[in-house]
Amino acid sequence: MKAPRGDWRAALDEVDATLVDGYQSGFPVEPHPFRAVGADLGVTEEAALERVQRLREAGVFRRFGAVLNPPVIGSSTLAAVSAPDDRFEAVAEVINGYRQVNHNYRRDHEWNMWFVVTAAARETRDAILADIEERTGLDVLNLPMLTDYYIDLEFPVVNADRFARESLTETEVTATRISESATADLTDLDRRLLLEVQDGLPLTLTPYADVAAAVDATTDEVVDAIERLRENGCIKRIGCVVNHVVTGFDANCMVVWNVPDDELDARGERVGSLPYVTLCYHRPRRPDQDWEYNLFTMIHGREQGAVDEKIDELAAEYLPFEHERLYSTATLKQTGAQYEELVAGE
Repeated sequence: MKAPRGDWRAALDEVDATLVDGYQSGFPVEPHPFRAVGADLGVTEEAALERVQRLREAGVFRRFGAVLNPPVIGSSTLAAVSAPDDRFEAVAEVINGYRQVNHNYRRDHEWNMWFVVTAAARETRDAILADIEERTGLDVLNLPMLTDYYIDLEFPVVNADRFARESLTETEVTATRISESATADLTDLDRRLLLEVQDGLPLTLTPYADVAAAVDATTDEVVDAIERLRENGCIKRIGCVVNHVVTGFDANCMVVWNVPDDELDARGERVGSLPYVTLCYHRPRRPDQDWEYNLFTMIHGREQGAVDEKIDELAAEYLPFEHERLYSTATLKQTGAQYEELVAGE
């Protein structure tokens, strides 16, 4: 996969633009999904498939398929280490070597390497963190999500917006508690299916039939299972996952806030509803590691100035509290959530 060069939007026609902005979710779950997409776009199913393939090869789409929901399926956490400059690459190599590490970013902060660990069980997740500490000799800041106010990296990109979701309206949100120990009630087919699709769906005219053949099931059984997993939250969405970095939204900033505990839900729900906030959630304080922040927000923009402007707005109008801005300066690893032990349910 290569990154788009120059103004890649200029090469898109209206059909491509609809695919990029209209099919990040809601992709049909039926035996011939590209037939339905083609009908919507006014092209043949073969042409619809070819366009998705081309946009995937161009780097506009990072992958095609299901976006899994780690906190529902198993146990996930955001973690960080403070890697010395002279060992930074070596530490990144150790951390990225775990299949269960699906995101890793360098951020402009004392805690300079931030990564996500996803596993089917909390015990496996914590064992990985302990192993990272032992192998690197560095303390790990473990910050599992405790409350989800708003999480959605689906946003229109075929535009001149300064930041993601700029052209969207406010969204109604509610606080959703997340248990570190909860695991989904999965059937044997569910487990095999999630493992098969975690890297994406096949880019063919019959992706669900191809998955069915791989997991020893019928197409109807796979379609029904995917719909059920989407309804119970194990799958967040089915669609074309946009690569927000190569599409221009590379000025992404994680802002951490020290919000009074008795105001946390009210503040989190209000901020999570704002159209320019792409992520908003509650994570624990770690005072023993000098980490006093409990609310996290993310803003994805094309220019740091526009993002800073919105952070200033947050601080002035919605979150008048101590905060820090952790800009991402390098992508060290980025994949979908990965599971090794899901079939065994460990």
